[in-house]
Amino acid sequence: MTGCGEVTARAGGNEPPAAAGGTLEEFFRTNPAAVLGFSGGVDSSYLLYAGLCCGATIKACFVKTAFQPEFELQDALLFTERLGAEIAIIDKNILRDARITLNTPDRCYHCKISIIETLRQYASLVNIPLIIDGTNASDDAADRPGMRALSEKGIRSPLLECGITKEDVRRLSRGAELPTWNKPAYSCLATRVSTGITITDELLQRVERAESALFKMGFRGFRVRVIAENCRGCVPPSITNAGDCKGDRTMSPMYDEAVKLQFPLTQINGAIDKRESIVKAIKPYFERVLLDMEGRAV
Repeated sequence: MTGCGEVTARAGGNEPPAAAGGTLEEFFRTNPAAVLGFSGGVDSSYLLYAGLCCGATIKACFVKTAFQPEFELQDALLFTERLGAEIAIIDKNILRDARITLNTPDRCYHCKISIIETLRQYASLVNIPLIIDGTNASDDAADRPGMRALSEKGIRSPLLECGITKEDVRRLSRGAELPTWNKPAYSCLATRVSTGITITDELLQRVERAESALFKMGFRGFRVRVIAENCRGCVPPSITNAGDCKGDRTMSPMYDEAVKLQFPLTQINGAIDKRESIVKAIKPYFERVLLDMEGRAV
């Protein structure tokens, strides 16, 4: 990696991104110590790099749950080792919370609240009150219930506050020679499970193994979505928390399980050509395998 330089300069020029709240240098000058909710993804990796470049004390904290595949943890460890940065790994049994496992439309909000509680405990332990995360200016709050939790709990998002978009982050990361600059976006495994289908560790493991099998076949940027076919009495959409549910919460005997494979448009023809191999690879984990012919925007 190159030296720090101007951490808010665009990779293709010297001007900083438009920022209603100032630059990252200004942010970390005002806030010289922070606990960072770290995932090893593009945004939190650049934010860790930028904070260290600005001379701030940044404690990266990776909260490990069943919603993250193993490679995410390994990526996070490799990146922090490359930077010479500290990282704390905290295991969190997220599946003990019925508000999350019931998988209602508010699942992401409750999950984020739970993660923030863990970060708060760690922040108290290291005596650093400020917690930051990698939310950027491209993230749409209307489409991310977890962002409401960040706002309610006082979590700061320096990239968002400084008007730095995902495109900016990738350009800046490339200019800094960070290995994450072109890392594909990867949402948590829970997003693979359709709303209303109960989330279990066993189901998440099958999703992770199915995606790993496709990755080994050379596919990238795809998703393995768990869906319910022939539903015979699902949890009503109006249910928003565990306390409202009066019936069978498992739903397992109430629908036929299937997976819908979503590939980027550029890979659909290749997926069709490898149809038999794909079905064979997925069958150990899911009986019904469907293909989304509309493709996935990436």
